[in-house]
Amino acid sequence: MPKDPARGDGPVVRHDRDDARYVRRGPESPAATPTATPVDEPRATAGTAGSPAVGTAAGAPPGGAVPAAKRAARRPGRAVPIALIAVAALLLLALAAFATTLIVVSQQAEGNPFRDRALFVDPDSNAARAAEGSGSDEQREAAARIAASPTAIWLTPERVLPGTASATVADTVAQAEAAGALPVFVVYGITDRDCGGFSSGGLPRDEYLDWVDEIADGLGDRRSIVVLEPDSLALASECPDPDARTALVRSALARFSGTGAAVYLDGGHSAWLPAAAMAESLRAAGVDEARGFATNVSNAQATDDEAAYAARVSEALGGAHAIIDTSRNGAGPPADGEWCNAPGLALGEEPHALDDRVVDAVLWVKPPGESDGTCNGGPPAGTWWPEQAVELVANADRLAGGS
Repeated sequence: MPKDPARGDGPVVRHDRDDARYVRRGPESPAATPTATPVDEPRATAGTAGSPAVGTAAGAPPGGAVPAAKRAARRPGRAVPIALIAVAALLLLALAAFATTLIVVSQQAEGNPFRDRALFVDPDSNAARAAEGSGSDEQREAAARIAASPTAIWLTPERVLPGTASATVADTVAQAEAAGALPVFVVYGITDRDCGGFSSGGLPRDEYLDWVDEIADGLGDRRSIVVLEPDSLALASECPDPDARTALVRSALARFSGTGAAVYLDGGHSAWLPAAAMAESLRAAGVDEARGFATNVSNAQATDDEAAYAARVSEALGGAHAIIDTSRNGAGPPADGEWCNAPGLALGEEPHALDDRVVDAVLWVKPPGESDGTCNGGPPAGTWWPEQAVELVANADRLAGGS
């Protein structure tokens, strides 16, 4: 690992999928775990339609215990107008609250995009091909185990060439639609991707946005999930021009506005940036125009820690939603902070939707069994690594068995 100068209040370490660096910090102030409530149920707002104004019961005396008859005697002819004014005021409050409710509902019109939807299992994933390919029985069995679970489909310009992206994505979405399933894509081709790390690459700005346009065209108005540029925001301060990177993420996000995609921006993870700093970056990247943000992508932080972190980020943003990558966090993060192809990892919780105020779903965003890069004996980033797949499955089985 390069001996980079320390940043913030801890040593610089490297993030695993695309080798982004992060600071291991002490725990932030504790926050309550998000309450498990239906996500498409509008949140309570002050002054709900039909409720009296806060602090004043409808029809309560305005100044104390003076009997109504005496008040009428002191102010002859005013009791009826005052009552009418009070009724009108309550009606106006009710209308205002109803309008507020409509706004909340319109922002979450479709609710949790994962609810009651099966997730698409890519029949042509690296794991699926490995399960049918050469290798030992143990390697094929591990690959088949991983291939049976839905994982995100990574779109990179190296794999999905510019000029072919629209047709490639449209074909995948059509397969998912025919299967009655929801596809999850990761768009990963931003300019100066990974800022020179093991997953370096990407396209020049204009070519990148054209490529994203192709992806959006391929998605069309059919439902899908897009995780947009993991690490792009959390890593921005390590890149030559953080503001330009954030602006580029915002421009890419705008390309999906006319599609059926629910988009989640890069939300780092609980051991990287503080929640307030991550929220600030997300806001600058236009998260208010997205469904929310993704945490723990390609990392191994514990799910409970990520849920608490997501709740803090969401609160700072005024209610953005989140997804958590659980593909390799079954054993939690390595104690030594290993950043790339760390030994001892295990498959995490299977992908599924949640009934949670903040977290929409846990997903396998990082395809298990694919290398983080040429570190700890691994092949280039994104390449299928049979030995790692075997270890992930074996460790998950061991943990499940309690041994």
